[in-house]
Amino acid sequence: MSTELLFQQLKHPNPNVRNQAMWEIADNYSPDTINQLMGLLDQEDTTYRRAAVKTLGAIGHDTVSPLVAALLHSDNMTVRSSAAKALAQVVICHPDQPLSDEGVQGLKAALQDLNPVVNIAAVMAMGEIGAPVVHILIEALQETENPALAVSLVNAIASIGDPSGITVLQAITEDTTADSYVLETAKSALSRLEMTAGLKRK
Repeated sequence: MSTELLFQQLKHPNPNVRNQAMWEIADNYSPDTINQLMGLLDQEDTTYRRAAVKTLGAIGHDTVSPLVAALLHSDNMTVRSSAAKALAQVVICHPDQPLSDEGVQGLKAALQDLNPVVNIAAVMAMGEIGAPVVHILIEALQETENPALAVSLVNAIASIGDPSGITVLQAITEDTTADSYVLETAKSALSRLEMTAGLKRK
């Protein structure tokens, strides 16, 4: 099947057809394919855009450099958030291969993006990476004054379940000056962790 036809199938209403096209593209990609997919990250057609994000993730680590460039330098908020989501998909689709330092540093820089859609997408991507980046999430949580970003950081740290993250969440629950929304999120995150891991609060 031609590449053009496969790209058309990424818009298909049937998710099975989209997935099949995605893996066929990923199995036979070229630099041109990556450029073509990158060009879809601002698509108004949400299904097509999400399929492009997933296909870039399926292709894997060869997409990291262009994704980081789009994440940090695009003027388009949709492109930046899509790039962060595609980096998360790289991690999900290729769990045996750690994300490069370039990818990690790109996501770290995107935590400072002024647009909440972008910085929260970056947090979620780092949550997928897990323990290797928990220190970056903790540092961002300790520095941010943005309650919405802090809440997403708390949830990502909790989902990773690393002991250093748990200590930080415990500290928030004991901080009388913490934002009430962040405080409640930290409390509920800790109780979830205790249920899943049998952890007992100090």
